[in-house]
Amino acid sequence: MFPLGIEPYLIGGIIIGIGVSIVYLTTGLHATQSSFFTTTLSWFSKRIHFQKERNIKERNWRVVLATGLIIGALIHTLTLSPTGFWTTSVQLWRLVLGGLLVGFGTRLSRGCTSGHGISGLASRSKTSLYAVLVFMGVAIVTANIVQLLGISP
Repeated sequence: MFPLGIEPYLIGGIIIGIGVSIVYLTTGLHATQSSFFTTTLSWFSKRIHFQKERNIKERNWRVVLATGLIIGALIHTLTLSPTGFWTTSVQLWRLVLGGLLVGFGTRLSRGCTSGHGISGLASRSKTSLYAVLVFMGVAIVTANIVQLLGISP
């Protein structure tokens, strides 16, 4: 279950928990990324949805958060990753299709898996609990169907 041992996953979970806690304790906001594009598009689009006060108010710190996530991943890759830069044997069309489905699911559930699973559950949101149960249920069913069909990357 844990190809690199449990330590990297445990340490990563602790770091994520600390980071999310710091953002919440210092700002009172949930450190989620599903609204990153909405808030960022408020700079470029004049559509009413993007120009809501909340989107304009949150866009600066969300860009900083997203930049920090990218820089953190790059630092990890350059210093600790045993394989160097991330690679995958998954076909490009599957990555694109998966990304589109995840994007659709994120909009449909009004949040991403990590937002609901980390910030939402931590704040005892019933909506997030239901969303996580659906995400996990669909993931388990999908993984089993893919395995039964013998589909590989």
